[in-house]
Amino acid sequence: MEERQNSAVKTVSFVMVITLIGKVLGLYRDRLLAVHYSTGAAANAFFTASRIPRVFFDAVFASAVASCFIPVFSEYLEKKGREEAFRFAGAFLTIIALLTGGLTLLGMAFPQPLVALFTDYADPATTALATSLTRAMFPTVFFSGMAFSLVGVLQAQDHFTAPALMSTASNLVIILYFLTLDGKLGIYGLAGAYLLGWLLQGVILLPPLVRLKFQYRPSLEFRSPGMKKVFALMGPVMVSTWVQPINQAINARFGSRLYEGAGVSVLEYASNLYLVIAGVFILSITNVIFPKLSRLTAGGREGEFRETIRQTLRLSLFFVLPMSAGLMAVARPLISLIYSGGNFDDFSTGITASALSWMSLGMAGYAVQNILSRAYFARQQGRVPLVAGGLSILTNLLLCQALTGPFSVAGLAVSCAVSSTVYALLLLLPLQRAEKILDAAVLAELLKMALAAGIMGLCVSGGVRVMTNLLPGGKMGELLTLGLCAGGGVILYFLLLLRSEEVQGMLSLVKNRKKR
Repeated sequence: MEERQNSAVKTVSFVMVITLIGKVLGLYRDRLLAVHYSTGAAANAFFTASRIPRVFFDAVFASAVASCFIPVFSEYLEKKGREEAFRFAGAFLTIIALLTGGLTLLGMAFPQPLVALFTDYADPATTALATSLTRAMFPTVFFSGMAFSLVGVLQAQDHFTAPALMSTASNLVIILYFLTLDGKLGIYGLAGAYLLGWLLQGVILLPPLVRLKFQYRPSLEFRSPGMKKVFALMGPVMVSTWVQPINQAINARFGSRLYEGAGVSVLEYASNLYLVIAGVFILSITNVIFPKLSRLTAGGREGEFRETIRQTLRLSLFFVLPMSAGLMAVARPLISLIYSGGNFDDFSTGITASALSWMSLGMAGYAVQNILSRAYFARQQGRVPLVAGGLSILTNLLLCQALTGPFSVAGLAVSCAVSSTVYALLLLLPLQRAEKILDAAVLAELLKMALAAGIMGLCVSGGVRVMTNLLPGGKMGELLTLGLCAGGGVILYFLLLLRSEEVQGMLSLVKNRKKR
Protein backbone atom coordinates (compact mmCIF):
# COMPACT_ATOMS: atom_id res chain seq x y z
CA MET A 1 0.00 0.00 0.00
CA GLU A 2 2.76 2.43 0.95
CA GLU A 3 4.67 1.69 -2.27
CA ARG A 4 1.54 2.40 -4.33
CA GLN A 5 0.97 5.68 -2.48
CA ASN A 6 4.60 6.73 -3.00
CA SER A 7 4.33 5.85 -6.69
CA ALA A 8 1.15 7.90 -7.04
CA VAL A 9 2.76 10.85 -5.25
CA LYS A 10 5.80 10.66 -7.53
CA THR A 11 3.59 10.50 -10.63
CA VAL A 12 1.47 13.46 -9.53
CA SER A 13 4.60 15.43 -8.60
CA PHE A 14 6.27 14.75 -11.94
CA VAL A 15 3.13 15.62 -13.91
CA MET A 16 2.72 18.74 -11.77
CA VAL A 17 6.25 19.93 -12.56
CA ILE A 18 5.76 19.41 -16.30
CA THR A 19 2.35 21.07 -16.16
CA LEU A 20 3.84 23.96 -14.19
CA ILE A 21 6.46 24.54 -16.89
CA GLY A 22 3.72 24.66 -19.51
CA LYS A 23 1.63 27.03 -17.40
CA VAL A 24 4.57 29.35 -16.75
CA LEU A 25 5.20 29.49 -20.49
CA GLY A 26 1.49 30.20 -20.89
CA LEU A 27 1.83 33.14 -18.52
CA TYR A 28 4.74 34.46 -20.52
CA ARG A 29 2.66 34.03 -23.68
CA ASP A 30 -0.15 36.02 -22.08
CA ARG A 31 2.28 38.69 -20.92
CA LEU A 32 3.52 39.12 -24.49
CA LEU A 33 -0.07 39.37 -25.68
CA ALA A 34 -0.87 41.94 -22.97
CA VAL A 35 2.20 44.05 -23.76
CA HIS A 36 1.45 43.99 -27.49
CA TYR A 37 -2.34 44.29 -27.47
CA SER A 38 -3.38 45.15 -23.86
CA THR A 39 -7.19 45.29 -23.51
CA GLY A 40 -7.76 46.96 -26.87
CA ALA A 41 -10.06 46.02 -29.73
CA ALA A 42 -7.63 43.54 -31.33
CA ALA A 43 -7.15 41.67 -28.03
CA ASN A 44 -10.90 41.58 -27.37
CA ALA A 45 -11.60 40.26 -30.87
CA PHE A 46 -8.84 37.67 -30.61
CA PHE A 47 -10.00 36.37 -27.23
CA THR A 48 -13.55 36.08 -28.57
CA ALA A 49 -12.36 34.20 -31.66
CA SER A 50 -10.21 31.81 -29.65
CA ARG A 51 -12.95 31.20 -27.07
CA ILE A 52 -15.82 30.32 -29.45
CA PRO A 53 -14.32 27.12 -30.95
CA ARG A 54 -12.97 26.20 -27.51
CA VAL A 55 -16.43 26.47 -25.95
CA PHE A 56 -17.97 24.32 -28.69
CA PHE A 57 -15.29 21.67 -28.29
CA ASP A 58 -15.51 21.67 -24.49
CA ALA A 59 -19.31 21.56 -24.50
CA VAL A 60 -19.80 18.93 -27.20
CA PHE A 61 -16.71 16.73 -27.39
CA ALA A 62 -14.55 17.18 -24.27
CA SER A 63 -17.19 15.31 -22.27
CA ALA A 64 -17.02 12.33 -24.63
CA VAL A 65 -13.24 12.24 -24.68
CA ALA A 66 -12.34 13.00 -21.06
CA SER A 67 -15.30 11.57 -19.20
CA CYS A 68 -16.80 8.83 -21.39
CA PHE A 69 -13.96 7.38 -23.43
CA ILE A 70 -11.47 6.74 -20.60
CA PRO A 71 -13.84 4.71 -18.34
CA VAL A 72 -15.03 2.54 -21.25
CA PHE A 73 -11.51 2.13 -22.65
CA SER A 74 -10.26 1.19 -19.15
CA GLU A 75 -13.05 -1.38 -18.87
CA TYR A 76 -11.98 -2.89 -22.19
CA LEU A 77 -8.37 -3.09 -21.01
CA GLU A 78 -9.42 -4.68 -17.73
CA LYS A 79 -11.84 -7.25 -19.12
CA LYS A 80 -11.12 -7.78 -22.84
CA GLY A 81 -7.43 -7.00 -23.31
CA ARG A 82 -5.38 -4.51 -25.32
CA GLU A 83 -6.38 -5.71 -28.80
CA GLU A 84 -10.10 -5.17 -28.23
CA ALA A 85 -9.42 -1.91 -26.38
CA PHE A 86 -7.37 -0.58 -29.31
CA ARG A 87 -10.10 -1.65 -31.74
CA PHE A 88 -12.65 0.33 -29.71
CA ALA A 89 -10.26 3.31 -29.63
CA GLY A 90 -9.97 3.21 -33.43
CA ALA A 91 -13.74 3.41 -33.82
CA PHE A 92 -13.95 6.23 -31.31
CA LEU A 93 -11.19 8.23 -33.04
CA THR A 94 -12.88 7.84 -36.43
CA ILE A 95 -16.24 9.05 -35.15
CA ILE A 96 -14.71 11.98 -33.26
CA ALA A 97 -12.75 12.97 -36.39
CA LEU A 98 -15.94 13.03 -38.48
CA LEU A 99 -17.92 14.98 -35.89
CA THR A 100 -15.22 17.56 -35.13
CA GLY A 101 -14.47 17.93 -38.83
CA GLY A 102 -18.14 18.62 -39.55
CA LEU A 103 -18.41 21.16 -36.74
CA THR A 104 -15.24 22.87 -37.98
CA LEU A 105 -16.67 23.33 -41.46
CA LEU A 106 -19.94 24.71 -40.06
CA GLY A 107 -18.10 27.13 -37.78
CA MET A 108 -15.93 28.40 -40.62
CA ALA A 109 -18.99 28.84 -42.86
CA PHE A 110 -21.15 30.72 -40.32
CA PRO A 111 -18.97 32.70 -37.87
CA GLN A 112 -21.18 35.82 -37.80
CA PRO A 113 -24.10 34.42 -35.76
CA LEU A 114 -21.65 32.77 -33.35
CA VAL A 115 -19.90 36.06 -32.63
CA ALA A 116 -23.28 37.76 -32.16
CA LEU A 117 -24.26 35.01 -29.69
CA PHE A 118 -21.10 35.27 -27.62
CA THR A 119 -20.51 39.04 -27.55
CA ASP A 120 -22.31 42.36 -27.58
CA TYR A 121 -19.63 44.81 -28.74
CA ALA A 122 -20.70 48.41 -29.33
CA ASP A 123 -17.92 48.83 -31.93
CA PRO A 124 -18.77 47.24 -35.34
CA ALA A 125 -15.06 47.05 -36.26
CA THR A 126 -14.34 44.85 -33.24
CA THR A 127 -17.24 42.58 -34.18
CA ALA A 128 -16.01 42.32 -37.78
CA LEU A 129 -12.47 41.46 -36.68
CA ALA A 130 -13.76 38.85 -34.22
CA THR A 131 -15.83 37.28 -37.02
CA SER A 132 -12.87 37.04 -39.37
CA LEU A 133 -10.59 35.60 -36.68
CA THR A 134 -13.25 33.08 -35.60
CA ARG A 135 -13.38 31.68 -39.13
CA ALA A 136 -9.59 31.35 -39.14
CA MET A 137 -9.38 29.65 -35.73
CA PHE A 138 -12.24 27.15 -35.93
CA PRO A 139 -9.97 24.25 -37.05
CA THR A 140 -8.81 24.12 -33.42
CA VAL A 141 -11.98 22.06 -32.82
CA PHE A 142 -10.70 19.28 -35.09
CA PHE A 143 -7.14 19.44 -33.74
CA SER A 144 -8.46 19.34 -30.15
CA GLY A 145 -10.66 16.34 -30.85
CA MET A 146 -7.77 14.31 -32.21
CA ALA A 147 -5.30 15.36 -29.51
CA PHE A 148 -7.64 14.78 -26.58
CA SER A 149 -8.70 11.36 -27.88
CA LEU A 150 -5.07 10.28 -28.06
CA VAL A 151 -4.53 11.68 -24.57
CA GLY A 152 -7.29 9.35 -23.36
CA VAL A 153 -5.51 6.32 -24.86
CA LEU A 154 -2.29 7.27 -23.06
CA GLN A 155 -3.73 8.26 -19.68
CA ALA A 156 -5.85 5.12 -19.44
CA GLN A 157 -2.57 3.19 -19.59
CA ASP A 158 -0.85 5.42 -16.98
CA HIS A 159 1.23 7.39 -19.49
CA PHE A 160 1.08 11.03 -18.40
CA THR A 161 4.31 12.68 -19.54
CA ALA A 162 3.47 13.43 -23.19
CA PRO A 163 -0.05 14.74 -22.37
CA ALA A 164 1.46 17.03 -19.73
CA LEU A 165 3.94 18.36 -22.33
CA MET A 166 1.20 19.42 -24.77
CA SER A 167 0.75 22.94 -23.45
CA THR A 168 4.51 23.45 -23.29
CA ALA A 169 4.88 22.67 -27.00
CA SER A 170 1.94 24.86 -27.98
CA ASN A 171 3.07 27.82 -25.87
CA LEU A 172 6.62 27.68 -27.24
CA VAL A 173 5.28 28.06 -30.78
CA ILE A 174 3.22 31.12 -29.83
CA ILE A 175 6.06 32.71 -27.82
CA LEU A 176 8.41 32.23 -30.76
CA TYR A 177 5.88 33.96 -32.99
CA PHE A 178 5.65 36.97 -30.66
CA LEU A 179 9.43 37.27 -30.52
CA THR A 180 9.95 37.04 -34.27
CA LEU A 181 6.93 37.66 -36.52
CA ASP A 182 4.22 39.56 -34.65
CA GLY A 183 5.48 42.94 -35.83
CA LYS A 184 5.07 41.84 -39.45
CA LEU A 185 2.00 39.61 -39.40
CA GLY A 186 -0.04 41.05 -36.52
CA ILE A 187 -3.17 39.52 -35.02
CA TYR A 188 -3.89 37.23 -38.00
CA GLY A 189 -0.41 35.75 -37.73
CA LEU A 190 -1.09 35.14 -34.03
CA ALA A 191 -4.21 33.16 -34.98
CA GLY A 192 -2.05 31.05 -37.30
CA ALA A 193 0.49 30.47 -34.53
CA TYR A 194 -2.28 29.22 -32.23
CA LEU A 195 -3.45 26.80 -34.93
CA LEU A 196 0.09 25.48 -35.40
CA GLY A 197 0.45 25.06 -31.64
CA TRP A 198 -2.73 22.98 -31.43
CA LEU A 199 -1.58 20.80 -34.32
CA LEU A 200 1.73 20.21 -32.58
CA GLN A 201 -0.07 19.09 -29.42
CA GLY A 202 -1.35 16.06 -31.27
CA VAL A 203 1.94 15.36 -33.03
CA ILE A 204 3.97 15.02 -29.79
CA LEU A 205 1.61 12.26 -28.60
CA LEU A 206 2.55 9.96 -31.49
CA PRO A 207 5.95 8.66 -30.21
CA PRO A 208 4.59 7.23 -26.90
CA LEU A 209 1.64 5.71 -28.78
CA VAL A 210 4.10 4.00 -31.13
CA ARG A 211 6.00 2.65 -28.10
CA LEU A 212 2.71 1.24 -26.77
CA LYS A 213 2.23 -0.44 -30.20
CA PHE A 214 -1.03 1.41 -30.71
CA GLN A 215 -2.16 1.19 -34.33
CA TYR A 216 -5.05 3.30 -35.52
CA ARG A 217 -7.55 1.28 -37.56
CA PRO A 218 -10.39 3.42 -38.98
CA SER A 219 -13.79 2.04 -38.13
CA LEU A 220 -17.41 3.18 -38.07
CA GLU A 221 -18.74 0.70 -35.51
CA PHE A 222 -21.43 2.98 -34.09
CA ARG A 223 -23.29 0.03 -32.62
CA SER A 224 -20.43 -1.72 -30.86
CA PRO A 225 -20.96 -2.28 -27.10
CA GLY A 226 -18.24 0.26 -26.27
CA MET A 227 -19.66 3.01 -28.49
CA LYS A 228 -23.18 2.35 -27.15
CA LYS A 229 -21.84 2.94 -23.64
CA VAL A 230 -20.11 6.15 -24.73
CA PHE A 231 -23.29 7.48 -26.39
CA ALA A 232 -25.39 6.52 -23.35
CA LEU A 233 -23.03 8.43 -21.06
CA MET A 234 -22.53 11.43 -23.33
CA GLY A 235 -25.90 13.08 -22.80
CA PRO A 236 -25.79 13.61 -19.04
CA VAL A 237 -22.02 13.97 -18.93
CA MET A 238 -22.12 16.58 -21.69
CA VAL A 239 -24.38 18.90 -19.72
CA SER A 240 -22.29 18.53 -16.56
CA THR A 241 -19.09 19.44 -18.39
CA TRP A 242 -20.72 22.51 -19.93
CA VAL A 243 -20.36 24.35 -16.65
CA GLN A 244 -16.95 25.97 -17.06
CA PRO A 245 -17.03 26.77 -20.82
CA ILE A 246 -20.61 28.03 -20.79
CA ASN A 247 -20.08 30.07 -17.63
CA GLN A 248 -17.00 31.62 -19.20
CA ALA A 249 -19.00 32.40 -22.35
CA ILE A 250 -21.78 34.00 -20.28
CA ASN A 251 -19.26 36.09 -18.36
CA ALA A 252 -17.51 37.14 -21.58
CA ARG A 253 -20.79 38.31 -23.12
CA PHE A 254 -21.53 40.46 -20.08
CA GLY A 255 -17.88 41.57 -20.07
CA SER A 256 -18.13 42.75 -23.69
CA ARG A 257 -20.44 45.50 -22.42
CA LEU A 258 -17.88 46.81 -19.91
CA TYR A 259 -15.06 49.33 -20.52
CA GLU A 260 -15.80 49.56 -24.27
CA GLY A 261 -15.42 45.82 -24.66
CA ALA A 262 -12.25 45.51 -22.56
CA GLY A 263 -14.10 43.34 -20.03
CA VAL A 264 -13.52 40.38 -22.38
CA SER A 265 -9.74 40.74 -22.21
CA VAL A 266 -9.78 41.46 -18.47
CA LEU A 267 -11.66 38.24 -17.71
CA GLU A 268 -9.39 36.27 -20.04
CA TYR A 269 -6.17 37.52 -18.44
CA ALA A 270 -7.51 36.97 -14.91
CA SER A 271 -8.97 33.56 -15.74
CA ASN A 272 -5.76 32.36 -17.40
CA LEU A 273 -3.68 33.32 -14.37
CA TYR A 274 -6.25 31.78 -12.03
CA LEU A 275 -6.16 28.51 -13.97
CA VAL A 276 -2.37 28.47 -13.90
CA ILE A 277 -2.32 28.69 -10.12
CA ALA A 278 -5.29 26.42 -9.47
CA GLY A 279 -4.98 24.19 -12.51
CA VAL A 280 -1.36 23.08 -12.09
CA PHE A 281 -2.22 21.38 -8.83
CA ILE A 282 -5.86 20.38 -9.34
CA LEU A 283 -5.68 19.14 -12.93
CA SER A 284 -2.45 17.24 -12.24
CA ILE A 285 -4.27 15.32 -9.50
CA THR A 286 -7.48 14.71 -11.43
CA ASN A 287 -5.63 13.56 -14.57
CA VAL A 288 -3.83 10.94 -12.48
CA ILE A 289 -6.70 9.74 -10.26
CA PHE A 290 -9.40 9.52 -12.96
CA PRO A 291 -7.94 6.46 -14.73
CA LYS A 292 -7.33 4.93 -11.29
CA LEU A 293 -10.94 5.53 -10.24
CA SER A 294 -12.12 4.01 -13.52
CA ARG A 295 -10.05 0.87 -12.88
CA LEU A 296 -11.29 0.61 -9.28
CA THR A 297 -14.88 0.84 -10.52
CA ALA A 298 -14.28 -1.75 -13.22
CA GLY A 299 -12.73 -4.05 -10.61
CA GLY A 300 -15.55 -3.56 -8.09
CA ARG A 301 -13.22 -2.20 -5.37
CA GLU A 302 -15.65 0.23 -3.73
CA GLY A 303 -13.73 0.58 -0.45
CA GLU A 304 -10.57 1.71 -2.23
CA PHE A 305 -12.67 4.00 -4.42
CA ARG A 306 -14.16 5.85 -1.42
CA GLU A 307 -10.83 6.12 0.35
CA THR A 308 -9.16 7.51 -2.77
CA ILE A 309 -11.83 10.21 -3.05
CA ARG A 310 -11.60 11.06 0.65
CA GLN A 311 -7.81 11.39 0.68
CA THR A 312 -7.75 13.32 -2.60
CA LEU A 313 -10.29 15.86 -1.35
CA ARG A 314 -8.48 16.38 1.93
CA LEU A 315 -5.03 16.74 0.38
CA SER A 316 -6.31 19.02 -2.39
CA LEU A 317 -8.08 21.39 -0.01
CA PHE A 318 -5.03 21.49 2.25
CA PHE A 319 -3.19 23.21 -0.59
CA VAL A 320 -6.06 24.97 -2.38
CA LEU A 321 -7.50 26.88 0.58
CA PRO A 322 -4.28 28.84 1.26
CA MET A 323 -3.81 29.33 -2.50
CA SER A 324 -7.23 30.98 -2.64
CA ALA A 325 -6.64 33.24 0.37
CA GLY A 326 -3.13 34.14 -0.74
CA LEU A 327 -4.16 34.94 -4.30
CA MET A 328 -6.83 37.34 -3.09
CA ALA A 329 -4.20 39.11 -0.99
CA VAL A 330 -1.53 39.49 -3.68
CA ALA A 331 -3.73 39.97 -6.77
CA ARG A 332 -2.66 43.57 -7.48
CA PRO A 333 1.16 43.16 -7.37
CA LEU A 334 0.89 39.78 -9.13
CA ILE A 335 -1.10 41.19 -12.06
CA SER A 336 1.25 44.18 -12.25
CA LEU A 337 4.34 41.96 -12.24
CA ILE A 338 3.08 39.61 -14.97
CA TYR A 339 1.07 41.80 -17.31
CA SER A 340 1.91 45.49 -16.83
CA GLY A 341 4.15 47.20 -19.35
CA GLY A 342 3.86 48.31 -22.96
CA ASN A 343 0.18 48.94 -23.73
CA PHE A 344 -1.04 47.35 -20.48
CA ASP A 345 -1.52 50.44 -18.25
CA ASP A 346 -2.52 51.06 -14.61
CA PHE A 347 -6.24 51.02 -15.38
CA SER A 348 -5.99 47.60 -17.05
CA THR A 349 -3.90 46.36 -14.13
CA GLY A 350 -6.47 47.55 -11.58
CA ILE A 351 -9.56 46.02 -13.16
CA THR A 352 -7.75 42.74 -13.95
CA ALA A 353 -6.53 42.50 -10.34
CA SER A 354 -10.08 43.07 -9.11
CA ALA A 355 -11.38 40.26 -11.31
CA LEU A 356 -8.63 37.86 -10.18
CA SER A 357 -9.13 38.63 -6.49
CA TRP A 358 -12.86 37.93 -6.47
CA MET A 359 -12.53 34.98 -8.83
CA SER A 360 -10.21 33.34 -6.29
CA LEU A 361 -13.12 32.92 -3.86
CA GLY A 362 -14.25 29.96 -5.95
CA MET A 363 -10.96 28.05 -6.00
CA ALA A 364 -12.01 25.47 -3.39
CA GLY A 365 -15.25 24.88 -5.29
CA TYR A 366 -13.28 24.53 -8.53
CA ALA A 367 -11.08 21.87 -6.90
CA VAL A 368 -13.95 19.89 -5.38
CA GLN A 369 -16.07 19.95 -8.55
CA ASN A 370 -13.18 18.66 -10.68
CA ILE A 371 -12.47 15.79 -8.29
CA LEU A 372 -16.07 14.73 -7.62
CA SER A 373 -17.19 14.99 -11.24
CA ARG A 374 -14.43 12.51 -12.08
CA ALA A 375 -15.77 10.21 -9.37
CA TYR A 376 -19.23 10.18 -10.94
CA PHE A 377 -17.85 9.76 -14.46
CA ALA A 378 -15.58 6.90 -13.38
CA ARG A 379 -18.70 5.11 -12.17
CA GLN A 380 -20.40 5.94 -15.46
CA GLN A 381 -23.07 7.91 -13.57
CA GLY A 382 -24.13 11.16 -15.19
CA ARG A 383 -27.48 12.19 -13.67
CA VAL A 384 -26.17 14.06 -10.61
CA PRO A 385 -23.49 15.99 -12.55
CA LEU A 386 -26.14 16.85 -15.16
CA VAL A 387 -28.51 18.42 -12.63
CA ALA A 388 -25.69 20.08 -10.69
CA GLY A 389 -24.19 21.52 -13.88
CA GLY A 390 -27.48 22.95 -15.07
CA LEU A 391 -28.17 24.63 -11.71
CA SER A 392 -24.62 26.00 -11.62
CA ILE A 393 -25.01 27.62 -15.04
CA LEU A 394 -28.37 29.10 -14.03
CA THR A 395 -26.82 30.49 -10.83
CA ASN A 396 -24.04 32.17 -12.79
CA LEU A 397 -26.45 33.71 -15.32
CA LEU A 398 -28.74 35.14 -12.62
CA LEU A 399 -25.82 36.54 -10.62
CA CYS A 400 -24.26 38.10 -13.73
CA GLN A 401 -27.52 39.90 -14.45
CA ALA A 402 -27.78 41.09 -10.84
CA LEU A 403 -24.14 42.03 -10.14
CA THR A 404 -22.64 43.33 -13.40
CA GLY A 405 -24.39 46.69 -13.24
CA PRO A 406 -23.44 47.73 -9.69
CA PHE A 407 -20.03 45.97 -9.46
CA SER A 408 -18.76 45.70 -13.09
CA VAL A 409 -16.03 43.10 -13.56
CA ALA A 410 -15.90 42.27 -9.84
CA GLY A 411 -19.55 41.23 -10.07
CA LEU A 412 -18.75 38.85 -12.93
CA ALA A 413 -15.87 37.34 -10.95
CA VAL A 414 -18.08 36.81 -7.88
CA SER A 415 -20.71 35.16 -10.09
CA CYS A 416 -18.08 32.75 -11.40
CA ALA A 417 -16.84 31.92 -7.88
CA VAL A 418 -20.33 31.32 -6.45
CA SER A 419 -21.26 29.15 -9.45
CA SER A 420 -18.22 26.90 -8.90
CA THR A 421 -19.04 26.56 -5.22
CA VAL A 422 -22.69 25.70 -5.92
CA TYR A 423 -21.63 23.04 -8.42
CA ALA A 424 -19.20 21.50 -5.91
CA LEU A 425 -21.81 21.36 -3.13
CA LEU A 426 -24.43 19.80 -5.39
CA LEU A 427 -21.94 17.06 -6.33
CA LEU A 428 -20.79 16.51 -2.75
CA LEU A 429 -24.15 16.25 -0.96
CA PRO A 430 -25.43 13.06 -2.70
CA LEU A 431 -22.09 11.30 -2.16
CA GLN A 432 -21.98 12.43 1.43
CA ARG A 433 -25.49 11.13 2.14
CA ALA A 434 -24.89 7.78 0.46
CA GLU A 435 -21.30 7.00 1.43
CA LYS A 436 -20.07 9.44 4.10
CA ILE A 437 -17.11 10.58 2.01
CA LEU A 438 -16.25 13.17 4.67
CA ASP A 439 -16.57 11.96 8.27
CA ALA A 440 -16.61 14.20 11.37
CA ALA A 441 -12.82 14.03 11.81
CA VAL A 442 -12.14 15.07 8.21
CA LEU A 443 -14.69 17.91 8.40
CA ALA A 444 -13.02 19.18 11.58
CA GLU A 445 -9.64 19.16 9.83
CA LEU A 446 -11.06 21.01 6.83
CA LEU A 447 -12.46 23.68 9.16
CA LYS A 448 -9.02 24.12 10.72
CA MET A 449 -7.50 24.46 7.25
CA ALA A 450 -10.05 27.13 6.30
CA LEU A 451 -9.41 29.11 9.50
CA ALA A 452 -5.64 28.87 9.04
CA ALA A 453 -5.96 29.97 5.41
CA GLY A 454 -8.12 32.95 6.45
CA ILE A 455 -5.62 34.09 9.08
CA MET A 456 -2.77 33.66 6.62
CA GLY A 457 -4.64 35.67 3.96
CA LEU A 458 -5.24 38.60 6.33
CA CYS A 459 -1.57 38.63 7.37
CA VAL A 460 -0.36 38.46 3.77
CA SER A 461 -2.71 41.29 2.79
CA GLY A 462 -1.26 43.45 5.56
CA GLY A 463 2.24 42.48 4.53
CA VAL A 464 1.58 43.55 0.93
CA ARG A 465 0.51 47.00 2.09
CA VAL A 466 3.59 47.41 4.28
CA MET A 467 6.03 46.08 1.65
CA THR A 468 4.53 48.26 -1.08
CA ASN A 469 5.32 51.35 0.98
CA LEU A 470 8.78 50.19 2.09
CA LEU A 471 10.22 48.69 -1.09
CA PRO A 472 11.04 50.55 -4.32
CA GLY A 473 8.58 50.45 -7.20
CA GLY A 474 9.00 48.62 -10.47
CA LYS A 475 9.27 44.93 -11.27
CA MET A 476 11.98 44.27 -8.69
CA GLY A 477 9.90 45.78 -5.89
CA GLU A 478 6.85 43.78 -6.95
CA LEU A 479 8.88 40.58 -7.14
CA LEU A 480 10.34 41.13 -3.65
CA THR A 481 6.90 41.95 -2.26
CA LEU A 482 5.40 38.80 -3.72
CA GLY A 483 8.31 36.60 -2.69
CA LEU A 484 8.48 37.81 0.90
CA CYS A 485 4.72 37.87 1.47
CA ALA A 486 4.09 34.51 -0.20
CA GLY A 487 7.00 32.88 1.63
CA GLY A 488 5.88 34.30 4.96
CA GLY A 489 2.31 33.18 4.29
CA VAL A 490 3.38 29.60 3.55
CA ILE A 491 5.44 29.43 6.74
CA LEU A 492 2.57 30.85 8.82
CA TYR A 493 0.05 28.41 7.33
CA PHE A 494 2.27 25.42 8.05
CA LEU A 495 2.92 26.61 11.60
CA LEU A 496 -0.81 27.02 12.25
CA LEU A 497 -1.38 23.44 11.07
CA LEU A 498 1.82 21.97 12.45
CA ARG A 499 0.05 19.02 14.09
CA SER A 500 -2.07 18.14 11.07
CA GLU A 501 -1.65 14.84 9.27
CA GLU A 502 -0.55 16.57 6.06
CA VAL A 503 2.22 18.66 7.65
CA GLN A 504 3.46 15.75 9.76
CA GLY A 505 3.52 13.57 6.66
CA MET A 506 5.65 16.14 4.81
CA LEU A 507 8.04 16.47 7.74
CA SER A 508 8.33 12.69 7.94
CA LEU A 509 9.08 12.52 4.21
CA VAL A 510 11.85 15.13 4.61
CA LYS A 511 13.36 13.22 7.55
CA ASN A 512 13.33 9.94 5.63
CA ARG A 513 15.07 11.54 2.67
CA LYS A 514 17.74 12.98 4.92
CA LYS A 515 18.37 9.53 6.40
CA ARG A 516 18.74 8.02 2.93
